[in-house]
Amino acid sequence: MNDVIIVGGGPVGLLLAGELRLAGADPLVLEAADGSIRRNRSFGLRGLNGRTSQSLRMRGLTEALVKAQSEMFGVARGLARMMEGNRARGHFAGLPLTEDEIQPGAAAGFVLKQPLLERILHDWAVGLGVRIRTGHEVVDVVQEESAVTAVLADGRAERAAYLVGCDGGRSVVRKRSGIAFPGTDATMTGRVASAELADPDLVKTSMHGPGGLVHLSPVPGEISTIEFDGGPGDRDAPLTAEEMRASIRRTAGVDVTVTRLDGGIRFSDNTRQAATYRQGRVLLAGDAAHVHSPIGGQGLNLGLQDAMNLGWKLGLVVRGAAPESLLDTYTAERHPVGERVLRNTRAQVALMRPGPQVAALREVLAETLEIPAAKRHFIAMGNGTDIDYAPDSAHPLVGRFAPLQPVEREGRPLLVAGSEKIRDVVNGHTDRVRVVETDADPAFLVRPDGYVAWAALDGEVTGLAEALTFVAGS
Repeated sequence: MNDVIIVGGGPVGLLLAGELRLAGADPLVLEAADGSIRRNRSFGLRGLNGRTSQSLRMRGLTEALVKAQSEMFGVARGLARMMEGNRARGHFAGLPLTEDEIQPGAAAGFVLKQPLLERILHDWAVGLGVRIRTGHEVVDVVQEESAVTAVLADGRAERAAYLVGCDGGRSVVRKRSGIAFPGTDATMTGRVASAELADPDLVKTSMHGPGGLVHLSPVPGEISTIEFDGGPGDRDAPLTAEEMRASIRRTAGVDVTVTRLDGGIRFSDNTRQAATYRQGRVLLAGDAAHVHSPIGGQGLNLGLQDAMNLGWKLGLVVRGAAPESLLDTYTAERHPVGERVLRNTRAQVALMRPGPQVAALREVLAETLEIPAAKRHFIAMGNGTDIDYAPDSAHPLVGRFAPLQPVEREGRPLLVAGSEKIRDVVNGHTDRVRVVETDADPAFLVRPDGYVAWAALDGEVTGLAEALTFVAGS
């Protein structure tokens, strides 16, 4: 029997698989696609925000990300302008968010195609010993008292102690497990296409046009539109050149000829969140747990942070080093974060609607974003750098991302301390906890996902033993 089955081999599933492997578990990834067709994942650019960049830096993946982004520079020199000297921190409803002064330890984001990110995470996971099987479509999930079974489309089955659905917004795992998915229906239709126009100079990027949005991607030949028309009908029907031409005419106000269309996708602002991220032996991560508008580029990052949070916890439970109750902290910590992202993406959709009243509201917000504190607030919200998993903690560091972000390729907890008294407490965990000696106060204990689990004046040890058990197991 497998330790953990991960349904879905996209970025979230691959990162989770690697994190589980680092935590001592032996996961199996089941991916429906056969490896040659990746379900339209090649359309559009994907942004990795500041927090995700820091997380992947902890695992030693920065060099690979830089190389992948350099590949994008080769075909899309407009990306250089997007990064604005490494100060770009995303946007809010099309209003740019840039840092006037780069803070020490801040991580710039990355912009790249999803297949490049998947390749990086795939190679990393396989290098850790993760088993990945493509062409394995899961059609049902059956929970038992001591195991869970994934039923495949060809009639075969795989059993595991736990199963995690990373299988997207239409998640079979979520549906077959009966987990509620409340939210709001689509109000807009987005289209992204790889297209050649006979008269490309007629089309200009307009984030707030009278008929919606039209955007020329830095990737040559890619164009996207958004219309506030109540949402797409059949999202899976092939996108045609005539449909794209008509959408460009409505959003840009110009009539163009699409001479070639090499495929495309539709998207919407259908916004929903799973009522719980865990039901028995089944858990959800990524789009299986939450879907929302892609405006602002937070969805991928939200899912990758789910994987970082869940991986070490599920690994400890599978190894028998922690009780099952540790898994309840996954929903407790990540569900509020998802709620907040759903809220701000709904707000961004509202701010991008055409009309004089909304245009006036955007102008007011643009003025507000010139206030340094307001700009920092929106940058932190969009980049996930304001997350606090322990808002009621007595110490301000606890629950926040660690101020020191070392490369921790092995995914171990990290204790930063100087006093001998603290080192004595950690003695029983030295095989699982990395100790960094420093004279600086305070001392703090970092979870495998980079967040602080305990902090105190160096020499104080109250609560340290319990925190060590929490992050490293018994």
